[in-house]
Amino acid sequence: MIRAIVTDIEGTTSDIRFVHQVLFPYARERLGEFIRNHFDEAEVAAPLAALREEIAQPDADNEQLIATLYRFMDEDCKSTALKALQGIIWRSGYLNGDFKGHLYAEVAEQLAIWQQQGLKLYVYSSGSVEAQKLLFGYSDAGDLQPLFSGYFDTHVGAKRETASYQNIARAIGIPPAELLFLSDIHQELDAAQAAGWHTCQLIRDAADPQSRHPQVNRFDHIKLGEFVS
Repeated sequence: MIRAIVTDIEGTTSDIRFVHQVLFPYARERLGEFIRNHFDEAEVAAPLAALREEIAQPDADNEQLIATLYRFMDEDCKSTALKALQGIIWRSGYLNGDFKGHLYAEVAEQLAIWQQQGLKLYVYSSGSVEAQKLLFGYSDAGDLQPLFSGYFDTHVGAKRETASYQNIARAIGIPPAELLFLSDIHQELDAAQAAGWHTCQLIRDAADPQSRHPQVNRFDHIKLGEFVS
């Protein structure tokens, strides 16, 4: 029996175009000036210090770090430091009403149904926990944060690594056989399955012929009774 559901965001709950055409350009346009103006503030200094460690350049100055961050964005690098800084910048966008977090039409209602049924809901995304909370807290369906019991980002590990899902299961305190992971990427689902989880792939367009996971087009097409250990 499934007791908790962990969902990805990009391409799963939310259109990938929102991330790539709204969020990423918003942060990119403001990144350099933001770091130059706020580098000495604690919440900015911490990811910058982590970035210096990540690139093994402890003496890198702000301009070197900015250049590295732009390169990481060009390469779509899943840098924890970059994701943290993007999340801080996006906060201003959400608070100012520059945009709202996109959700597919059926997602909010289905999440609420699952919570009412007693399931615990969690998020696991390569975006920072801060960014996750903002997207669901300022979504186009309203504030959905009360639906979730917790959030996970790459601090627990990369999304295509089996150990990440082992770490999440331990943190949640529920056996992997009672956990369901939702994602649009079959390699992420492969890793979760290898950790003993149930999996389901969200396919908003064409089916994924390389996937061995159950595939559905919508959250309300997921039948939890089919996931039996």
